[in-house]
Amino acid sequence: MIDRGSIFGLILGITAIVAANYIEGGSTDSLFQLTAAMIVFGGTLGATMLSFPFKDIKEAINSLKDVFWVSSTDYEQIINDIINYAYIVRKNGMLALEDELTRIDDPFLKKSIRLAIDGMNPKLLRQTMEQENLVYEENKKRIAKVFETAGGFAPTIGIIGAVMGLIQVMQNLSDPSKLGAGIAVAFVATIYGVGSANLILLPISKRLLNKLHSDIIIREMMLEGVISIQLGLNPYYIDEKLRAFLQDSKYKYEEKI
Repeated sequence: MIDRGSIFGLILGITAIVAANYIEGGSTDSLFQLTAAMIVFGGTLGATMLSFPFKDIKEAINSLKDVFWVSSTDYEQIINDIINYAYIVRKNGMLALEDELTRIDDPFLKKSIRLAIDGMNPKLLRQTMEQENLVYEENKKRIAKVFETAGGFAPTIGIIGAVMGLIQVMQNLSDPSKLGAGIAVAFVATIYGVGSANLILLPISKRLLNKLHSDIIIREMMLEGVISIQLGLNPYYIDEKLRAFLQDSKYKYEEKI
């Protein structure tokens, strides 16, 4: 489902700038300069593509769905499912969870339970799944870094556009009819660079990191639940242990829409 907060924030930021320009008597058309857009967005994309493998660029583009299109995580359902697995194991043993695997959608939880069923000891299971978490976290951080890097390039490319516009102005001092276009490119390029970095690119990077933080917490909760089942803990204690992961509201940033 669409994340209304992200969409609203993006629209609000851009609208505020355009509206302020209009209120001050500026023309909306003056903010749209094809030349400035080519310099800033083309230059930023080129510098970013040079900085990262194409695979990372492609994954970064695909990750935009996590910014503007999110699925709500039902924390209560996850905990209830794990507690249900604990009761099944207490009654029929770990192998009884074989029948539950086909109904588990989350690949991390499914793999954890599969390894537990296969008899991997709790210590090795924790090490294995924590290593998978580490790889997952590093990959997601690298994708977020693509947008952060682009956000660092954009203002500088905007300055390059501004300098190019001023060069055009200096070359045409004898022809006043060409001065306006050069000055427009100079200032609008700066707006594009700083604006795209601070209104779009850097916020997207931060959003992806926030989602990653939430995902890691959920994965750690799942792993703790599976290991607790392996150790034969009372389902009541397992429930209390898992709910401790959700005490801080920052772990619940995903709004149910």
